[in-house]
Amino acid sequence: MDAEVIVVGAGPVGLLLAAELRLGGVRPLVLERLAEPASDPKARGIGALATEALWRRGLGPRLEEVHPEGARDLARDHGTTLGHFADIHKLRPDARRPGTQIWQPDLERVLAEHAGKLGVEILREHEIVALESDEDGAAVVAKTPRGERRLTASYVVGCDGGRSTVRTLAGFDFPGTPPVLRTIAGRARFAGDVPEAGRYETGTFLRGGSLAGVTEPAGARGTDGTVSSAELAEAIRRVTGAGVVVEDLRDTRRFTDQARQVSTYRLGRVLLAGDAAHVHSPSGGQGLNLGLLDAVNLGWKLAAVVLRAAPEALLDTFTRERHPAGEAVLRNTRAQSALLAPGPHVDALREVVGELMDLPEVNRYFTTLLSGVDLRYEFPYPAAGPVGQHCPDFALVGDDGARSRLHEHLHAGRGLLVLTPSTLRFAARARGRVEVRCVTNTAPLLLRPDGVVAWADGDEAALEVALAAWFFEPGRAA
Repeated sequence: MDAEVIVVGAGPVGLLLAAELRLGGVRPLVLERLAEPASDPKARGIGALATEALWRRGLGPRLEEVHPEGARDLARDHGTTLGHFADIHKLRPDARRPGTQIWQPDLERVLAEHAGKLGVEILREHEIVALESDEDGAAVVAKTPRGERRLTASYVVGCDGGRSTVRTLAGFDFPGTPPVLRTIAGRARFAGDVPEAGRYETGTFLRGGSLAGVTEPAGARGTDGTVSSAELAEAIRRVTGAGVVVEDLRDTRRFTDQARQVSTYRLGRVLLAGDAAHVHSPSGGQGLNLGLLDAVNLGWKLAAVVLRAAPEALLDTFTRERHPAGEAVLRNTRAQSALLAPGPHVDALREVVGELMDLPEVNRYFTTLLSGVDLRYEFPYPAAGPVGQHCPDFALVGDDGARSRLHEHLHAGRGLLVLTPSTLRFAARARGRVEVRCVTNTAPLLLRPDGVVAWADGDEAALEVALAAWFFEPGRAA
């Protein structure tokens, strides 16, 4: 075969997935239709869970480098660094589990460097035009500048965006709701007077720094192509009633709030991750966070299955765990669209919601809702306390007094068993299956490679159940 796993799409999700697969010991091949990385600033940040995932792979210092500039850009464009729900900017970030302000092109560069250091191969100008799979493997046909090329692998993963070719060719269904609102925007320079930004009877005029745009009912207007100066000026006139002259327009974008998700993330040897599996409004900036968490959830599982270190049934947990996460984002972005629609009734509702967000408990509710930190995965055994949730980073004190951070012990992409001196005898059960660390300042716990807590109650029998569910005996064929 040409690779053990073919990853279609070299955006952030595809790059991170390929890196995770490489850490897991398999040989991925990334196919990308574009000749060069996209420069569109489609997204401007990642949430707490994705930030923690990248710290666990040693990328924290890179995130710290770019975050200050991203935060300044956010303040320039939004007038605040507070988070928002439906453009009601009142959400106070959780300082204990912060996200990162990073433009998508910068994130792609960080992840491309990470994948490159691990030896991931990326073939650009490879556009998928055909796909086939059976119980023995999968194959794609890619259109390249030198003609069509057939490539084979054990599995194919579509990380090729909301208009996924892999999703279409493999026959995944994609149920959901059509767009209610559409937005066009870009960095604009105006000549003459410009109307005040805000909500109007038929839509919203957005303006912050050089960024300007319009959100209005979707109607029958187009959703493709670059936004022109004339199109933006006409949209502003349609919403505000004021004529404007747009002298220059760049970094344009257009999007809708359609909300769709595949029923399953896997059909045989073909899987989907990121926007290929789910699309939704960008309200709340949750898309990258959701997709990157798909990648870290799938990577170690697929690697274990490919290496025959785990049964194929392990892949069924990918849909079981990540579909509810996608469903939760679709739910809250639909709610935000309802609050973004024009009209006096919605204006009144926004005032009420805004007043509620002034209450600390409600503010924390919305912040947690958008971050997803309370998400708990369904496990094949009873899960209580933190089990099933993504573990936050925290300090560790070794039995030798050495100090470290939890994320430092997960750079290699393996599971981690944290034990105390009184439970150190449990290490024999995990030998060769996960890394083991003895500490004195926290209760024992077992982490999967994606940072999810698999065991935390200190019971030896329960530990064996967790190890059997996620980590298999070395050398044992599935």
